[in-house]
Amino acid sequence: AVGVNTSVIRYWEKEFGSLRPRRDSRGDRSYTQDDIRKVKLIQYLLKERGFTIQGAREHLRSEPRSAERTTEAIERLERVKGLLLEVKTLLGGSPH
Repeated sequence: AVGVNTSVIRYWEKEFGSLRPRRDSRGDRSYTQDDIRKVKLIQYLLKERGFTIQGAREHLRSEPRSAERTTEAIERLERVKGLLLEVKTLLGGSPH
């Protein structure tokens, strides 16, 4: 559940060579945790940072360590957000 349409992910698979999910005998895709991290990072670069597809592709290629740190930071922030939503719910607030 990364909030990205399937058709968008398929497009990104074509545009970003590093995003290559495994396929089973029926051709269904199977995404690893690493694939999910890449999707989240691509989404961040395009939506939050305003990169073009080409710019994001070049950034991932030229700055792999920076991209990895960004992905780790996004994952930590998502965990913190989840914890804060739990606390809010426990305190009687709406989760959204």
